[in-house]
Amino acid sequence: MLAACEAALPVDVAVCAAAVGDWRVVQESPQKMKKNAEGPPELVLAENPDILATLARSPDRRPKLVIGFAAETMRIVEYAQAKRERKGCDWIVANDVSPGTGTFGGTCNAVHLISDGGVEAWPEMSKQAVAERLAQRIADALGAAPGAVS
Repeated sequence: MLAACEAALPVDVAVCAAAVGDWRVVQESPQKMKKNAEGPPELVLAENPDILATLARSPDRRPKLVIGFAAETMRIVEYAQAKRERKGCDWIVANDVSPGTGTFGGTCNAVHLISDGGVEAWPEMSKQAVAERLAQRIADALGAAPGAVS
């Protein structure tokens, strides 16, 4: 997926909403791994490339606006702010995906838009309305003075 994202550059905006797995198996089995008396197989994992951070830190082809998402279950804003700093992106859209929120499988969501300018709490609304509001914010940011993405 990283290669596909890099091949699409240059772009004005990168919205990294895909939940790419953090880890992958180092060596895939060429055949089915059958049960045996020795117990479960040992799996060696390797970290997948960080697409959001790679795009945000691209020295010569960085999009004007890089947006990531943070699905959290506790300390939503605190963890999302730290993620935005760590990844080097401009905005993070954070939401609470704890059981009982109805976010997964539901039709509504309440998010926080986190940027250099601070934290903006959006009220619960349909996921379609969240997407439309985010698209409008992107359009507004790109229509602002050059370099004014806060």
